[in-house]
Amino acid sequence: MLYERWRQISSERRNDVALRDGASGRRWTFGQLFCAGQSHPAREEEVAFPQGHSPQFILDLLAAWRDGKTVCPLEPRQAPPQFSNPPRKCVHLKCTSATTGAARLAAFTGGQLAADAENIVRTMGLRADWPNLGVISLAHSYGFSNLVLPLLLHGIPLILAPAPLPEMVRRATENERAVTLPSVPAMWRAWGESKAIPANVRLAISAGAPLPLRLEAEIFESLGLKIHNFYGASECGGIAFDAEARPRGDGSCVGAALSNVNLSVNEDGCLIVRSGAVAETYWPEEADSPTGGVFHTSDLAELKEGLVYLRGRRDDQINVAGRKVSPETIERACLANPGVRECLVFGAPSREEERSEIIVAVVAGEATEGELRQYLLQTLPAWQVPRQWRFVKTLPASARGKLSRQEWRRRFAAGA
Repeated sequence: MLYERWRQISSERRNDVALRDGASGRRWTFGQLFCAGQSHPAREEEVAFPQGHSPQFILDLLAAWRDGKTVCPLEPRQAPPQFSNPPRKCVHLKCTSATTGAARLAAFTGGQLAADAENIVRTMGLRADWPNLGVISLAHSYGFSNLVLPLLLHGIPLILAPAPLPEMVRRATENERAVTLPSVPAMWRAWGESKAIPANVRLAISAGAPLPLRLEAEIFESLGLKIHNFYGASECGGIAFDAEARPRGDGSCVGAALSNVNLSVNEDGCLIVRSGAVAETYWPEEADSPTGGVFHTSDLAELKEGLVYLRGRRDDQINVAGRKVSPETIERACLANPGVRECLVFGAPSREEERSEIIVAVVAGEATEGELRQYLLQTLPAWQVPRQWRFVKTLPASARGKLSRQEWRRRFAAGA
């Protein structure tokens, strides 16, 4: 069904520009891109592995759709996973992000992929006259659903920037009247600090990691550009989107449910997602798989007046002498201090048996430990103030814009 939908789109918009490569300057109309996909060499492998950030990724994907092969997108230099043949009716495999554990594959039917793209395009209002600027990974769930599928299933043109460097972003957009720019907080921060956000960005989207309120407010105040927070998961695609015209007042709010997505909270306080975009199963291990279009997340959430407020992850909660706190609660309090640029909080085993865990904070900024302790005591109970502090120049995020608590916890345990 995916290739037939692409055939229809490419026919309807045959003479319109579909894809532009910022690295080579080459461009393809929808008709030319269809012909290139038709003539692209077939591969013998049962599963296709589109890889990288170039038109080659799109052509490899189209050839796989054409030949009825299962697709498993990969990041640059990522080794193909080893697994048996996927479920027969599934056409797409996503590598989950492994933020809190081992990575695994989520398997999707063509209908589930198409449903995610439909929900995103409709909710965000993606437009053919506002081409997407591609700076995020095409292989990651976010990039695939926001860049690749809108191009092929809805005719939203795509401009591929060779890298998210400010000058490359400027060059990629300089001849466009308006663009849509999906990105991650780390990139928005870098562009904002270097005053490199293009003036023709009409729709700005941030996902992959929490969008700091201060960053959102600073860019809005300086440019009048609202960055819209987007929340999703590899297993179910888009979940919620902040469509408001002005900056949020609460950093835990991630917006309202996407079109055709129904949300609820279970007895443990975790968010449950019901949608036609939920994966069919995990693969090859099917344990704890989503079933019947329902995905049980590990995100603690509260639903109020149609909006979703995230309260942390069940697996990340810190147990201090029987009292539990979400690290996000402490991070938000830290980030409200003007002397803190970045912050990551996690729990580590305590030497005092009765305390279970201690709270550790890794901070980038100018504030000192003493200043932060006094600052937090004004808004948090004393037991929620970190006992251990580590100060760094910066907190490097992954290519997906994420910070790994697991990795920082390991480094802390190793004394690094």
